[in-house]
Amino acid sequence: MSSVQSDSSTNETFVRPATFFISDFSNIPHARYHYVFLSLVYVMTVLGNSFIMCIIYLARRLHTAKYIAVFHLALSDLCGSSALIPKIIDMFLFDHQVVSYEACLTNMFFVYHFMNLQSLTLLALAYDRLVAICFPLRYHAIVTKPAMFLIIGMMWIVSMTVFSVLVGLVNRMSFCRSNVINSYFCDYAPICGLACNDISINILMGNISYGLLICTPLILIVISYFCISMALLNIAHGADRIKAIKTCTSHLILVAMFYLPILCNVVASVTTPLHPNVQIINNSLAQTIPPMLNPIIYTLKTEEVMQSIKELYKRSKVNSTKGRKMKAVG
Repeated sequence: MSSVQSDSSTNETFVRPATFFISDFSNIPHARYHYVFLSLVYVMTVLGNSFIMCIIYLARRLHTAKYIAVFHLALSDLCGSSALIPKIIDMFLFDHQVVSYEACLTNMFFVYHFMNLQSLTLLALAYDRLVAICFPLRYHAIVTKPAMFLIIGMMWIVSMTVFSVLVGLVNRMSFCRSNVINSYFCDYAPICGLACNDISINILMGNISYGLLICTPLILIVISYFCISMALLNIAHGADRIKAIKTCTSHLILVAMFYLPILCNVVASVTTPLHPNVQIINNSLAQTIPPMLNPIIYTLKTEEVMQSIKELYKRSKVNSTKGRKMKAVG
């Protein structure tokens, strides 16, 4: 440990390092290619999510409660990837693996916060589909734009509060063994593993955060789709049933892409001990690939978005033609 700071409280002194060292892959040749790949993923994520946000902003037909949530999902994907991938690239491609204590905790907060917002936004979209299919006549009265803004505002308040507490509790840890974090970012669990004092409150808070903000939304989404499937069975006409199912397919794909990698990593780590290199690859891809694919899925699988893109393209074409004619006349 390079240098140490001490914070005194009433009963004990907490020893914390001035810096952490984020470890890389161990004994893997050409490991840098993984981070070059993540660089390309980040470029695609920025372009894709910026594109879908611009389409929603410009197309009046998409100014609905549902697409406020879709816009927020794209924003969360963009911010989450921006909190994670540039830092990874800086650390492992440019050998800046030593991170200050404060910068490490800040990075941890934003990575978890935006990842959690993605989870909660998927729950908000499930709520939208639940009301649309189970209560179609009351949909526009229940799922309004003010209601969606309120839901998103509550997401931010809850997420920021929980993760402020979670990250703040790191200051109650004493680090007297090592300052090397065996992960690809300032991850909470590996940091807890470095502590040499009683961290039962930290472990409890970590479990509560994971259960409340990752597992609970998934359970509620599953319950929502169970109710939706029951409502679909009551639809008499097969064509209407298929039409209703199509409105859910893009959301179901997003849910599967977000939660399945997380669940697979958890199950794998519990059932069979994973090599740290495998954990780094699995977790980094699980956090970075879905934000890249989400805008592609929504563009290709949602008829309203495709129609809006066509309308905007025709409008821009007409405007450019008018502009050329005016220049010619002038």
